[in-house]
Amino acid sequence: MHNKYLQRMVIIFILFGHVYFAQNKISKEVGVKKTDKKHIKFDDTRKIKWSKSFKIVEIKSKLDSNIQMAYFFSTKQKEPQPLIVSLHTWSGDYTQKDNLAKMCKAKNINYIHPNFRGPNWTINACCSKLALNDIDEAISYAVDNGNVDTSKIYVVGVSGGGYATISMFMKSKHNVKKFSAWASITDLTEWYVQSKIRKRPYAEHILKCTDSVDKLNTKIAKSKSPIFWKTPIGKLKNSKLSIHVGVYDGIQGSVPITHSINFYNKVLKDLGVTDSSKYVSDKEKLDLLEFRKPLGNFGNIADRKICLQKEYGNVKLTVFVGNHEMIEEYALDELLK
Repeated sequence: MHNKYLQRMVIIFILFGHVYFAQNKISKEVGVKKTDKKHIKFDDTRKIKWSKSFKIVEIKSKLDSNIQMAYFFSTKQKEPQPLIVSLHTWSGDYTQKDNLAKMCKAKNINYIHPNFRGPNWTINACCSKLALNDIDEAISYAVDNGNVDTSKIYVVGVSGGGYATISMFMKSKHNVKKFSAWASITDLTEWYVQSKIRKRPYAEHILKCTDSVDKLNTKIAKSKSPIFWKTPIGKLKNSKLSIHVGVYDGIQGSVPITHSINFYNKVLKDLGVTDSSKYVSDKEKLDLLEFRKPLGNFGNIADRKICLQKEYGNVKLTVFVGNHEMIEEYALDELLK
């Protein structure tokens, strides 16, 4: 059986180039837009003009007195409302365009977009202790200065923001009701190699944020990779973690789908789950990598077909027809329902 899977892996590598071009055709047929190479939608660092409804706030870190900036919107409703904590992407910061902001304003609910040490190419960024503490302190600021229903705090992010969302699930001190992670990085040691092979700038970023010189400092890389952290099992009694990934990511995007799949399986293993059907099997993983299409009838999220869905307790993985992206309206509606 082991040899069978090795043979299939060889086939996948041989067909990789053919699959790349085939997916361009398939993605057009299903309505998935190609990634804009010049301005990657979910890692677009261009600064935009924010609505005056969102005020820039300054939050002083209790750990090192660093001043963190954030965009903040407080509900005008009399009754306490949910809080959306939206986390910027890998190369972005708090000034980055975020469509969730205007959606939250339209719904008149609380929203904060923290900086948490900015782009992930410094040692203090990249889900360090300081960066994650910044997000926790941004949540505290919103609770203290907004009309927040503290039973409805939601953390959401895509790409580097998905990485930060999963990291917050693992380490946040707050009672967050739901975490929604999209197109997430979970293992910097793997992503470094993957990015280096594809000649993407993220490889150089990882060297910088892990204090590496030429060769990756794997000790620091692992310390910033949630795949290697201890899962807070007790948290899953009250909190939900939803992991979403587009099946074309890694081909039409920068983060292979294995980051999300492997992390989901890691959480189940830490929970002591013995039912093998709840995990993503090696066969299912290889089928997704090889064929990039639904493995059964799992329904839809928004207008996208689900390729594979697994769930155990308050942990759910959804692999959908898409690339490196967040389906934003769906993501917000899923959090608020």
